[in-house]
Amino acid sequence: MRSKGILTIGSVVILTAVFAGGCDTLRFAPGEKQKQNAYLHHRTVQTAAVTARHEQTSEPLMKLTTQAEKQSEAIMAYYGLPRVIPQTENVEQILSEKNNAITSYSRTEALSRPDPWDVADHLLEMGIAIAGLAGGVMGGRVIGGLKTAQQKGRALREIVHGNELFKKNNPIMTDEFKLAQQNQSDSTRQLVTELKTI
Repeated sequence: MRSKGILTIGSVVILTAVFAGGCDTLRFAPGEKQKQNAYLHHRTVQTAAVTARHEQTSEPLMKLTTQAEKQSEAIMAYYGLPRVIPQTENVEQILSEKNNAITSYSRTEALSRPDPWDVADHLLEMGIAIAGLAGGVMGGRVIGGLKTAQQKGRALREIVHGNELFKKNNPIMTDEFKLAQQNQSDSTRQLVTELKTI
């Protein structure tokens, strides 16, 4: 029984930590295109450093390209090697349209973040599964509480999105809408404001 209580407390602590971190902390793990782009970056600056030394450019440019080469090694080590290594044997291959497409896709992917609502849903599902494994009366109560929280979160999401859509489609009614919401508590206003900015 004690381990079930610890498991429940641990789950609550994890969920609280994730939600307290805010939306900026949510990021996808590097995918194949991200890893390919990190490899391309390393090979690009490595080739630039070799070219700078070979062409005997200015001393500052040689030092900068050598430093960039070292820095890119750390980036590539962090991302890891891709399963499919892009062709980078020479400058023409590095600058190819195929490699440019990898970089473009990688940038788009890097700017995207997972939908916090979906992350919360998945975390609640995980909590439900963990509580199911714990079993017993306590596990049943936790499952019930998590399912209720999940349903309320989905309902709140739908309401906030519906309200924003209403205000967008009916700009004349915005003042009346705000007037109708003026009796909300400060905590409700803060929560809705946070949800609108996500």
